Amino acid sequence: MFTNNRRQEERTGKYGTPRVNYLQELVSQFQNATDEEIKERIAANLANFAYDPYNYTFLRQLNVLELFLDCMTEPNERLVEFGIGGICNACVDPSNAAVVIQCGGIPLVIECLSSPVRNTRQQWNRDESRGSHMLNIPVLEHLLTLAL
Repeated sequence: MFTNNRRQEERTGKYGTPRVNYLQELVSQFQNATDEEIKERIAANLANFAYDPYNYTFLRQLNVLELFLDCMTEPNERLVEFGIGGICNACVDPSNAAVVIQCGGIPLVIECLSSPVRNTRQQWNRDESRGSHMLNIPVLEHLLTLAL
């Protein structure tokens, strides 16, 4: 379910942690983590938050989209999977898609299309609402090659 300000206030309560602070804590934990399994859990958690439009501004403010792109360059396939998952969840929003494009994320997404890991490969294909701003001729050609 998507969140709005009223619902978030109800869920947070008088003494709860505001969403942006909670997300900042997750980012800090990810950056300070040395254990791969902990990083995987945090990346998965952040990718889940990337699904809700309520969080989009916070994700941009905290550079979480860049964190997802960094995950996609890791040798750990689970981090790659959660990175592309977060990007796919967030890129429904044109502002988030613009950040990914500006940060050079398209080649990373294309690379995921060739991943031997099924979940990583299918993340991008599952959402047709992205629009043409993320698809260009090289991406379409690559998709067609994979389909053959």
